Amino acid sequence: MKDQIITYLKEYGSNLSFQGINFRWQDIVEILIISFLVYHIMLWMKSTKGWFLMKGIGIILIFILLAIVFNMNTILWIVENVLSLAVIAVVVVLQPELRRALEELGRKNLISSLVFFEKTTTERFSDKTLNDLVKASFEMGKVKTGALMVIEQNVSLTEYERTGIEVDGVLTSQLLINIFEHNTPLHDGAVIIRGNRVVSATCYLPLSDNMQISKELGTRHRAGMGISEVTDSLTIIVSEETGHVSVAYEGNLYRNLDANGLREKLQMIQNKEPEEKKHRLWKGWAKDEK
Repeated sequence: MKDQIITYLKEYGSNLSFQGINFRWQDIVEILIISFLVYHIMLWMKSTKGWFLMKGIGIILIFILLAIVFNMNTILWIVENVLSLAVIAVVVVLQPELRRALEELGRKNLISSLVFFEKTTTERFSDKTLNDLVKASFEMGKVKTGALMVIEQNVSLTEYERTGIEVDGVLTSQLLINIFEHNTPLHDGAVIIRGNRVVSATCYLPLSDNMQISKELGTRHRAGMGISEVTDSLTIIVSEETGHVSVAYEGNLYRNLDANGLREKLQMIQNKEPEEKKHRLWKGWAKDEK
C-alpha cells in the first residue's frame, strides 16, 4: 500500500503540467458542481456531530501519512486490514445525519423552479388563525406559560400526531391558552396545527442534536428545532422561563420575536395570494388575457 501511494504521487507530480491541456466547458461545470457540493457538505457537517467525527478522521489521516513517511509497517498493516470496516463504521455512525441531509434535498423543489407553469396556491390557514396564534403566543408569554405549537405544511406530521391526544378543534387563542395552562391534562408536550384546526396535543417531538444550540435553552426549544430539521413545519416556542417567543423553521431558531416578527414568519408560510394578483396559468399571461 505504501509503495502504491508513493508511486502514484510521483506519477501525478511528473504529469502535472498545464501545457497542452484542453479544458472543455464540461470540465469547468464539473469543477463548479464539485466545489458547490463540497462547500455545502462541509457547511452541513459543521452543525452536526459529524463535524467532530471528520476532525477525528483528519487526525488519523495525518498519522497514516507520518507512518508512510517513516516506514511504520505495523501501523500500515493495521490500516490495510481495517480500512474497509472503517468506511462502513463511518456510514453507520453518520446514518441520522445522512438521512436528514437526503430529506432536506428531497424537500427542495428543484424541478418546479425550472418549469414555466405556476402552481395553484392554496391558503394554508386564515388571517383569523394567524391573529389568534400571535395573540395566544404573547398572552402566554406575559404570564410565562410555556408552549410548543407546530404548524404543518407539506410534510405530514401524522406520526407525531399519533403520540398525543386527539383534539380536532377550531383554532382559537382561548383554546391554545387553555391547553397550555399549568396543571391541565394537555399542557405538557406539543400541539400540532393543520390548517385552521388544532388536531392533537401533548405530542412528543424529536430532539435536535445541533451542537450550536445555546446551552441556556431547554428541552422545549430543542424539540422545536428537532421537528424543524426533519420536516418543513414551523414551530412557535414560548419560553416558560423568560416568556420570550421564538420560531423554529428549516433548522434555524429565531429568538425573542415581537408580535410583528412572529406575524411575518407566519405570513411567510401562509401561502396567501395577494388579492390584486391574478391567477396565471403561464408566467407572463393572465388567465383572462387574450
